[in-house]
Amino acid sequence: MQIHVVQPGQSLWTIAKGYGLTPQTIIAANELQNAESMVPGQALVIPLVGQYHWVQPGESIWQIAKRYGIPTDRLLAINRIADPRQVPVGLRLYIPPGRRPSLESNAYIEPKGQAAEGTAMAEVSPSLTYATMFPYRLSRAGDVMPLRDEYARQGALSGGAAPMMGLTNIEQDQFSTELGEAILGSEELQNTVLTNVLTVMRDKGFRALNIDFEHLHPKDREAYNNFLRKAAQRMHEAGYLLSTALAPKVSGEQVGEWYEAHDYPSHGEIADFSVLMTYEWGWSGGPPMAVAPIDQVERVIRYATSVMPAKKIMMGVPLYGYDWTLPYVEGGPFAKVVSPQDAIALAIRRGVDIQYDAKSQSPFFHYWDEAGKEHVVWFEDARSIQAKFDLVKRYGLRGVSYWKLPLEFPQNWLLLTDNFTVKQL
Repeated sequence: MQIHVVQPGQSLWTIAKGYGLTPQTIIAANELQNAESMVPGQALVIPLVGQYHWVQPGESIWQIAKRYGIPTDRLLAINRIADPRQVPVGLRLYIPPGRRPSLESNAYIEPKGQAAEGTAMAEVSPSLTYATMFPYRLSRAGDVMPLRDEYARQGALSGGAAPMMGLTNIEQDQFSTELGEAILGSEELQNTVLTNVLTVMRDKGFRALNIDFEHLHPKDREAYNNFLRKAAQRMHEAGYLLSTALAPKVSGEQVGEWYEAHDYPSHGEIADFSVLMTYEWGWSGGPPMAVAPIDQVERVIRYATSVMPAKKIMMGVPLYGYDWTLPYVEGGPFAKVVSPQDAIALAIRRGVDIQYDAKSQSPFFHYWDEAGKEHVVWFEDARSIQAKFDLVKRYGLRGVSYWKLPLEFPQNWLLLTDNFTVKQL
């Protein structure tokens, strides 16, 4: 699979011709909405077996072979190069596909009982190990609130993804410290919660439970650990897996209302796996920046792998970006959520180039609306996703977890299955 960044003056026809493909093949792979319109900086996934590399000034065949993890002799043989010292700048080299490590993948969805949710889930479920129905809320009495997830669950099952129940301490559309405290402070209530959860899991055919309790009191850290121990025992006795969601920490001493009750080492010991919520550095109410900058994501991964088994860690990946109105004012209008497909369509509609920030490994662009206001959009594209997949490989993680469907990002699913063999239960 090749990632091609559109250059000024290029057309879809010239790009396709350069790879020996038809324009229709590239249109289908990227689900291009308007094949006649592209902008410089737009990333395209080129559906090839393997990929091409054009020799750059100063590059040697040995450096290129090392970069792609291929023996030099094999690279020379495949490209029929007799003398490795005679490799001209601009020469197109074919890089064969490498070994695909296996991984698990998960995607969250917030279902509302709509048939379209099932369709969206069915399209991507062959690339998923789990599909998490979120949020299952709790009452103060320990009852599990119903969630209209029938279409989403059936869509997941149609492609082989295992439905996972996402249990939270959300109350009145916010994570509730008080609800968390009430549950964690009562063994009787915990037992009621887990009994009710197991009933729902059996009735709806869930295969795993994901517990996402957030905004807890720091003093409830060990109580939360003990609740997870109880949950793990009950789940395992019933033949289910237990997973947790963790705020993105870079040290065990990190302070803040989202972090202190999340004990990475204990979750690594108790749960079958944990999802690291490695996104929302750029968030709708904050200053404009990349949602999941690769340097910050790696800081979290580096800490997590120092205190948890790498094979129990799923790296969180956003399927979205944000459109901010400038100048940013704290407490001002919230940014609008955009899917990667929406972001590209917006750049094309406004006729602006897409730029790429090397430090965060994220694309962005500026535009002006009809009222004369400037906007900046940060989102994900094929390049930023490939950078995240490279991080998964480097640290040997269990897999990736997406927030959230049904936001459209066709390039992600192509690259996921090109980089990895996705396990299914």
